[in-house]
Amino acid sequence: MENKKAKKAKEAKEAQNIGKMQESGSNGIVEESVSREEVQESRSNGKVEESLSREEGQENRSNGKVEESVSNGKGQEISIALPSGSVRRYPAGTTVAHVADSIRPGLRKQAVAGKASGRLVDLSHRLEQDGDLELVLPDSPEGLELLRHSAAHILAQALKRLYGEQGVKLGIGPSIKDGFYYDVELANPLSATDLAEIEKEMERITQADLPFQRREVSREEAEILLLDRGELLKLELLQELPEDAAITMYSQGEFVDLCRGPHLPSTGRLKAFKLLSVAGAYWRGDSNSRVLQRIYGTAFCKKSQLDDHLKLLEEARKRDHRKLGKELGLFMFSEEAPGMPFYLPNGMVIRTQLEEFIRELQRRRDYEEVRTPLLMNRRLWEQSGHWDHYKDNMYFCDVDDTPYALKPMNCPGHMLVFKNSLRSYRELPIRLSEFGHVHRHEFSGALSGIMRVRSFCQDDAHLFVQPEGIGEEIRRVMDLIDYVYSVLGFTYRLELSTRPEDSMGSTELWEQAEAELRDVLDSRGAEYRLNEGDGAFYGPKIDYHILDALGRSWQCGTIQLDFQMAEKFDLTYIGEDGGKHRPIIIHRAVYGSIDRFIGILTEHFAGAFPLWLAPVQVKLLPVSDVQLDYALQVKEQLVAAGIRADVDGRSEKLGYKIREAQLQKAPYMLILGSSEAESELGEVSVRRRGDGDIGTMPLSALLERLKKEINCKI
Repeated sequence: MENKKAKKAKEAKEAQNIGKMQESGSNGIVEESVSREEVQESRSNGKVEESLSREEGQENRSNGKVEESVSNGKGQEISIALPSGSVRRYPAGTTVAHVADSIRPGLRKQAVAGKASGRLVDLSHRLEQDGDLELVLPDSPEGLELLRHSAAHILAQALKRLYGEQGVKLGIGPSIKDGFYYDVELANPLSATDLAEIEKEMERITQADLPFQRREVSREEAEILLLDRGELLKLELLQELPEDAAITMYSQGEFVDLCRGPHLPSTGRLKAFKLLSVAGAYWRGDSNSRVLQRIYGTAFCKKSQLDDHLKLLEEARKRDHRKLGKELGLFMFSEEAPGMPFYLPNGMVIRTQLEEFIRELQRRRDYEEVRTPLLMNRRLWEQSGHWDHYKDNMYFCDVDDTPYALKPMNCPGHMLVFKNSLRSYRELPIRLSEFGHVHRHEFSGALSGIMRVRSFCQDDAHLFVQPEGIGEEIRRVMDLIDYVYSVLGFTYRLELSTRPEDSMGSTELWEQAEAELRDVLDSRGAEYRLNEGDGAFYGPKIDYHILDALGRSWQCGTIQLDFQMAEKFDLTYIGEDGGKHRPIIIHRAVYGSIDRFIGILTEHFAGAFPLWLAPVQVKLLPVSDVQLDYALQVKEQLVAAGIRADVDGRSEKLGYKIREAQLQKAPYMLILGSSEAESELGEVSVRRRGDGDIGTMPLSALLERLKKEINCKI
């Protein structure tokens, strides 16, 4: 008992020493260096609900005027503008928490941080000058991000307690979409049992309700602290900071971490969290660097929200396209071609149906389908700009001592097709489409089923238009994409992505292209999100993010406006005036990667594809061997009518066959017994997926029903 007391006293003293600080308004450092995929998309403001603002306004009756001072009349005062429009005066150095207390009793306990003149700060942050202030609630986007970042620190503290100060080396621990992670270096790999123990220690830390304390330190002090603790990964991050960067440390109890913050007021504010998994991760995404263990977790404001999320994850596991792809015989992978899918017969049916669906729609809209080579001379990629902007993602080889590259995109090939003939304005717009097979290098750790591969097919099209035809052509493309997604049951949201840092072309052309896309979106009354700096290197784009059955977002379709490529390839058409003019190029994809789209569809439908897409549309189940001949006769008639049918001719019990057909997600099952085989009208007993037994009917009636469903894409 005495040893425990002494240990607690020592920890308390250390926490007290760490916690001594002079609060400042300076920014801390950025601890995280995460990939673009892992950074949370949402940066919207988390504000106190308007009802709080109204209540605060009613309480003070200010109507936007400067209110009575909240100070004690001593020292310098500052003016703080609140979301309601009212302005209050406080002594300089007042904390955000004190302002919350002055607005309404209990508000301090609800808020997790503040936003002082646009900058996210701790509740303990001191306000030293005039400005505006918003309070951040835990269920706002910014509040949830902050809560999850704090959860990552609590995870790191638990690891240190369980495996020792020197047994754990910390990397980065950011919040990400739907959770958080921490990259750590440990002597031994962690198991599911280990995660359960770590989670228990995290619970003990939250129950202790340790305050998060911020301290600004000098660079030298930070280096000494990190060296003493052997935190060489953190030291690497520190050394890369600009010389004038403010450096901050956060502590809770005995734990100290290099971090810009802000954080929850205390560990006890974290109520609902769960550790999910462990994976390997290269330090800072560099395959030449050391491999760390990445511990993933999630956290929410309420346990009910956490429970709902865990149920969603469980459902996602059941729908995992990698699992269903194997069970349904859709695709496979081989070590002989890592990251490159092999399509099995059932998967090829789905792919062919998707291609034919788009092909027919394009045929009606005057698209012309082409096919371009997989392997082309390196100089083509230098000419297009892909070499400068994309060479690290390309595969190369030499042919007759000449460097060639496998195409990562279809664009340059289509430029050559356009240039092959003399073009007139009367021909425009020219719409070239291709189901083009492309190759792009991905790190092995980034590969994921058919969602992230090295070899895939794009439903690409390039539309060559006159400047005055841009708006109308983009509207036509948007109508096409909207129709396809509605047939497949997807809703979507739009993003307008603007000029990236790594771009080509003049500012004037980029501004013109961005204005064209913005005008089309605005004229349609479309809601869209501006995604600054995420355009293609040759032009801005409209991206489609579809939402699947689980509410997950996937970027698929895209419309990209290009004023550059025609210049690069010297593309021209003869205008009405007899002179040469440059066409404007619209790059367009509906599915994006067809392979990835099949993975999304598999999870969206949980493998139960609609009738028109299903690999096997009708499964015939003879009750016994006696009815096998009749089953084969029925299959012959179905196939002749264009229906994909299959007979289960095994000598198994009927119940077993039905169960097998259900596992294969067959839309229709035909039960063929003696009464059906002996009927004069050629009857079949029909079971429909999801509805069960729908009765006995003549085969001709069933065929009419099936054709109607297929034609309507039900």
